[in-house]
Amino acid sequence: MTTEKKLIQPKLGLLKLAEKLGSVSEACKVMGYSRDSFYRFQKLYEEGGELALREISRSKPLLKNRIDIEIEQAVVAYAVEEPAHGQQRASNELRKKGWSVAPSTVRSVWLRHQLETFQKRLRALEAKVAQDGLILTEGQVAALERKKVEQESKGEIETHHPGYLGAQDTYYVGYIKGVGKIYQQTFIDTYTRVAFAKLYDRKNALVAADMLNDKVLPFYQSQQVDLLRILTDRGTEYCGAREHHEFQLYLSIEDIDHTKTKAKSPQTNGICERFHRTMQDEFYAIAFRKKMYSNLEELQTDVDSWITFYNEQRPHSGRYCYGKTPIQTFSDSIPLAKEKNASELFGQILNFNISGETETGNAGEQPARDNLTDGNDKAANLSSAALPSNHFYRDA
Repeated sequence: MTTEKKLIQPKLGLLKLAEKLGSVSEACKVMGYSRDSFYRFQKLYEEGGELALREISRSKPLLKNRIDIEIEQAVVAYAVEEPAHGQQRASNELRKKGWSVAPSTVRSVWLRHQLETFQKRLRALEAKVAQDGLILTEGQVAALERKKVEQESKGEIETHHPGYLGAQDTYYVGYIKGVGKIYQQTFIDTYTRVAFAKLYDRKNALVAADMLNDKVLPFYQSQQVDLLRILTDRGTEYCGAREHHEFQLYLSIEDIDHTKTKAKSPQTNGICERFHRTMQDEFYAIAFRKKMYSNLEELQTDVDSWITFYNEQRPHSGRYCYGKTPIQTFSDSIPLAKEKNASELFGQILNFNISGETETGNAGEQPARDNLTDGNDKAANLSSAALPSNHFYRDA
């Protein structure tokens, strides 16, 4: 039954019941209507049939109380021109231009045109720019940038293809007797949701870099896709002076940009946070009930098996996955990454070596993934030998 029929049926039933009982008063008493309503329904039915009994709103706009159309258009135009301004600021600025409009009136106009919130005014601005090709003012650019920051703080991350942005985070797994505290370094490709996880008995810059060196970068190299940027929180394992910080030094060597989340806003890295919850519910909560682990190697083996299942068999409902597995999404979207790289390469000025001399430096060398250099020019080995003997390390 449609909504229209639901509205018509009780009124039509009242009319038929009054005819059957032969008493308007009895019918109104049974159906819960007043006699005035009965006669109003009867008149509508006689004039227009059943369709005339549809719900008609009693509230009608008092057009004589509305402001002039010119003033309303000025209020709407100002909302798009300065979307970050509220109704009080808009009222003050419009008065400078000769339009006397109260803040409450500005609010009423915005409500009629669905411009009452900052987000709605930004959407109107974006639509007008897309349709009319307007040149943005400084205030409009600042408002759009503010929207971008707010979206990132709510977990809405801008990502366009595999390798565009990876999210890395540290997850405290728990404490195992005989092993100690267990930390997990997590990395997720924000576009395809391909995930990597590796366990350590500590959290510092060295293990954060080791995670990228051991699992993440080799995967991207095998797929011939470049990792452009990494998003992390502001933990000490990710942030520090480049000269003395292994993670920052590693990113510099690999030419990977680093973006930090908004302070005191863990939801900024919501992709990792949601993955940790999934892994806790679907793996750790079950694994620790089924098996007793005596070292990190045993637990890492089971973690690797579950990660393989997550990437290759478990359908994902991510924004760009559409029910496919993360690894299938990655494979299907590799052309996007290569197309982006090709367009950037086309726009660059290429320098060719005419003399035939061999190039040296970053362009002619392959980055050494086994050893890093700290600020004192000492080798910082990321292999298991660099970790103390009580660290259970397993090569994947």
